Amino acid sequence: MKIILIMGLPGSGKTTLANALAPLLNAKRLNADEVRTSANDWDFSEEGRTRQSKRMADLAKKLKESGNYVIADFICPTPAARELFPADYIIWVDTIKEGRFDDTNKMFVKPEKFDCHVTTQDAKYWASKALKEIE
Repeated sequence: MKIILIMGLPGSGKTTLANALAPLLNAKRLNADEVRTSANDWDFSEEGRTRQSKRMADLAKKLKESGNYVIADFICPTPAARELFPADYIIWVDTIKEGRFDDTNKMFVKPEKFDCHVTTQDAKYWASKALKEIE
């Protein structure tokens, strides 16, 4: 069982890809917006983003320990945020130059380490490609 991080700018197609990949692996899903909603935490400061990364990491670890594949889709904009998240496989959705939030665009650092580099918005194609590498 693995924890799969699908990361990238807002609007790049992370959730669409996660929704296509999850049933192929019978994976549990963690969507950052849903997790923020349940925590009632919409703080996007550096501290708030760190708290969200830790929250996502804790949830993902629990699901993996229960014997599940886990797919988490969230921006994970900085190397520090990525360090906090225990991904076994990283998918970088790199399909847009800028997201819809200027503050996120400014802080987003392109990842140096990833396993799959998604460059087009074709979730079905990329889900099948990632599936072959994950299994």
